[in-house]
Amino acid sequence: MMLLTIDIGNSNILFGIFKGKRLIEKRKVSTKLVYSFRECNSEIYNLPFRNTVDDIIVSSVVPDASIKIEKVLKRIFKKKILLLGRDIEVPIKNLYKHPQQVGQDRLVNGVAASFLYNKDKKSPIVIIDFGTAVTFDVISEKNEYLGGLIFPGIRLSLENLSKRAALLPKIEIKRPRSLVGRDTKDSMRSGLLNGYGSLCDGIVGRISSLYKGKPEVIATGGDAPLIAKYATAIKIVDPDLILKGLRIVYEKTHE
Repeated sequence: MMLLTIDIGNSNILFGIFKGKRLIEKRKVSTKLVYSFRECNSEIYNLPFRNTVDDIIVSSVVPDASIKIEKVLKRIFKKKILLLGRDIEVPIKNLYKHPQQVGQDRLVNGVAASFLYNKDKKSPIVIIDFGTAVTFDVISEKNEYLGGLIFPGIRLSLENLSKRAALLPKIEIKRPRSLVGRDTKDSMRSGLLNGYGSLCDGIVGRISSLYKGKPEVIATGGDAPLIAKYATAIKIVDPDLILKGLRIVYEKTHE
């Protein structure tokens, strides 16, 4: 069984190809790509193992991009595209006050974290997703989606900082030489990485005080491996959590 999983985010689109339970290929492209039919068609047409794909499942937080990419997928694969929230419901109890307001990606992450890291159901889970926004999502020990927090993303914060402060340069996000920066670029890097690391530790500490049992903390998203070095609360880093979650949702739906 070959499954193509696609997660459409505000900044990037992730493609993952699974052979059974094994992720054998992944790609990341800018979400802006879907607004050029030629580029989008070329990117998808040239995906490895394209001719062996049996099914396709898509999660999206960008409705316009979903419509455009679905047209390309149908043209290339001649298959029905399974879109979360329309064709498939994420198999998790959603306790949000207004359930429809929760992004499908956050629910899928919850399913993946519960299935992969909470099989004994002994403690709650906190998922920290470093994307365009940084989201904290709390999953109960019964694998229920309880809610979360939303912060501006690391790159969004950096972009706004550089735009708003005339004397602050654009910088590459990488490890600073020390906690106390000795030049402007290192000061900015230290502020971002240590700041977001401390943010993670502080929020996880507050969440822990609300629920019984020490939560399992899982970080995902492109910047997760870097930020995890600055947050003692983060114990598990899984950059592919959303793709694994899409595979699990597909399997549970087709059991």
